Amino acid sequence: MADKTEKQDMAWRAIGGLVGLVTAWGARKVIGFAWEKTTGRKPPADSESLDIGLGEAIGYAVVMGVGMQVAQIVVARTARRRYNAWKAVKDTAREVAS
Repeated sequence: MADKTEKQDMAWRAIGGLVGLVTAWGARKVIGFAWEKTTGRKPPADSESLDIGLGEAIGYAVVMGVGMQVAQIVVARTARRRYNAWKAVKDTAREVAS
């Protein structure tokens, strides 16, 4: 039984890692697009550059940090809920078949 649980945990880790990568990439694109539409400027590529104002660099860092974290939480919770539902259906089907 421990082997079955271990395989499910490994499956969830693999799915969670892939979902995390895709979420981070997508959130960065969406936040960058929203920043450009809101400010009229491209997102700062190098926040340490002296060509970018301190307020803009800090503002972008805050928006990016909060946006990325919110996206990760929402997607991870949704993925976990869907995985648990799928696992419950699979377990129920296995019990019916036995």
